[in-house]
Amino acid sequence: MKNLDLFWNAPLEEMKCGFKEEEENYKCLLCGEKIEKGIIYPNEGILYDASKYIRIHIDQVHQSVFHYLIAMDKKITGLTDHQNTLLRLFFEGKNDKEVQKETGIGSTSTIRNHRFALKEKERQSKVFLVMMELLKENEKNGSNFVIPHKTATMVDDRYVVTEKESADIIKKYFSEGTDGPLKTFSMKEKHKLVVLREIVKKIESKRIYTEKELNRILSAVYDDYVTLRRYLIQYGFLDRKSDGSEYWLKEGEEMLNRKEAVQTYMDTKLEAGVYQIKNNQNQKVFIGSSMNLKSMNGKQFQLDMGSYPIKKLQNDYKKYGKEAFSFEVLELLEYKEDEHLDKWDALKKLEEKWLNELQPYGDKGYNTKRSRK
Repeated sequence: MKNLDLFWNAPLEEMKCGFKEEEENYKCLLCGEKIEKGIIYPNEGILYDASKYIRIHIDQVHQSVFHYLIAMDKKITGLTDHQNTLLRLFFEGKNDKEVQKETGIGSTSTIRNHRFALKEKERQSKVFLVMMELLKENEKNGSNFVIPHKTATMVDDRYVVTEKESADIIKKYFSEGTDGPLKTFSMKEKHKLVVLREIVKKIESKRIYTEKELNRILSAVYDDYVTLRRYLIQYGFLDRKSDGSEYWLKEGEEMLNRKEAVQTYMDTKLEAGVYQIKNNQNQKVFIGSSMNLKSMNGKQFQLDMGSYPIKKLQNDYKKYGKEAFSFEVLELLEYKEDEHLDKWDALKKLEEKWLNELQPYGDKGYNTKRSRK
């Protein structure tokens, strides 16, 4: 669970990009995924080197660095719900009139004032950042705090723990070392968080566990593995299916096995086209396109894991259940292998055709109309 530490300790420019370059790979600062140099990676019919593929990874898995940060708990971002909403809409490129219409807040002038207030907050943040940097340089024995995990369900005073305090707590409750058993789980809530943070290191990212497999790992740590399991879910370290048949590490739920992806690409003939995801309960649809329609399985996986970037669609998927949704290819992009064709442009036009025909906006769908400037 060191991903946030990696992110916050990075220089500002690396934080904006969301990755850092290391000797043998590019490392995602948001999830820790490593993209090895010297390998060619496929994505929707196109091959990329590692320096370009790390950016695709961030776009596909995290949507963007902005979306990753804006989804954090308000105690980490320092943003009110109101500011969070405005920043999202501004980031989407909406003008003051469009923001006012969508939020119902005051007038266009009101939105303009909010923009100014956020700019003022930016200036204040820069001043505060410089002061804290100078303070760190001046302090010899300053306290470094452990950063809460991104998937924390609620960040409060229980998370105020220094690195030294954390080390002391681990030493106290794991008297034989972290590979040994936990002495007791009867402790303060703040201490429980530190202990759970250590225990979760034993659970692999990018893997789904059965309840029996998870219990086997936890029982090696503490006899009352049921309590450990419940707390790991309660504090946002783990997630599970509603029937308890599958468990996974929340920060690893969106990751893909890159070697398997490469092999699948090599073995599969790609088909480009337009698809729809339909809610058969309310008849709303989402229209999308892909150079590789086989990747639709990945979109269903994202919905199953609760990580699909279209929030309205994700919320309805959770509300109605996966049985209420169908995935359908609307039209394949037809072309000859030896034909000189801009496939991306042709696919975009094909998608526009279906968007115009079905109008999947508002009450009819989950798409968002693109602003025309």
